[in-house]
Amino acid sequence: MAVVSPSFAAPGPFPELHEQAMRRLRDELGLVPVEFPTTRTVGAAPADRAADLMAAWSDPSIRAVLATIGGDDQLTVLPHLDPAPFLADPKPYFGYSDNTNLLNWLWTHGLTGFHGGSTQMHLARGAGLHPVSTASLRAALFGGDHEIRPVETFSEEEISWSTPEALTSSPEPVPSPGWEWHQPDRVVTAPTWGGNLEILHWNLAAGRWILPPADYAGCVLLLETSEEMPPAEEVFRMLRNAGERGLLAQFPAVVVAAAKATHFASPRPPADRAQYRADQRAAVLKALAAYNPSAMAVFGVDFGHTDPQYILPYGGRLTVDGPARRIIAHY
Repeated sequence: MAVVSPSFAAPGPFPELHEQAMRRLRDELGLVPVEFPTTRTVGAAPADRAADLMAAWSDPSIRAVLATIGGDDQLTVLPHLDPAPFLADPKPYFGYSDNTNLLNWLWTHGLTGFHGGSTQMHLARGAGLHPVSTASLRAALFGGDHEIRPVETFSEEEISWSTPEALTSSPEPVPSPGWEWHQPDRVVTAPTWGGNLEILHWNLAAGRWILPPADYAGCVLLLETSEEMPPAEEVFRMLRNAGERGLLAQFPAVVVAAAKATHFASPRPPADRAQYRADQRAAVLKALAAYNPSAMAVFGVDFGHTDPQYILPYGGRLTVDGPARRIIAHY
């Protein structure tokens, strides 16, 4: 398995966490990690990061590619990619957050991937692999159907990677906010598209990596927001822009992640976190009411910047069963 850093090369400044993730990849998942020149190189040029990706896809011994973490500039890597090696030997790619850029780029070339699974966040987790995240990763790697269920507890806090505790401890979980359904009146089984909302908006602004709206017709839209915690009004405006483009109307079902609502650099009390998630839900529903009033939506699914994290197909199929209140990933 290739281990790459197309965004921030977190293994560089935090090598102990990276090595812990690599040990677990070998010992607990039975996979052999293969690193590339920029995996640990902070500030590597976009062209060099693109070269690593193309080398991973060109190596026939590598059967999957796993990102170490997200970041904020993967958009600049995309122009340096040659589609040829990706099309010649399609391989599953795992990542989220800024990795929405590459997942979307692959999607535009007819290739599927997986939303989730960064090594620094979930494989290096101080308290050990979370069983929910790990079962989902195994299913995505080795195939089959996997039901995405509400979790009883979750965490949205962090332990600084600069401290020794990050290698052995994880934040105490708290009761999950649970799922909330909107117009659960149908069953949709379809390919997915979407990912991190802020990154999707950057792609819309760049205008290079978004296809005509009709190409997304019938798909399931995945939405999650980052640790930057965009305000509800900004969430609405980003979705409004997608609506004005004719994009938001294409999706019969929308799956929205449990929003991360606190950060060690900007901590919030529990009541404020709950209000943040409620405000974000209202913003999404406001946009859907304006641009896709018949859409079914489910909020609070654990596939974003919280822990645990389900790995969801990106371009692969997802079943959103409103009447039964179930979600099933088809890997």
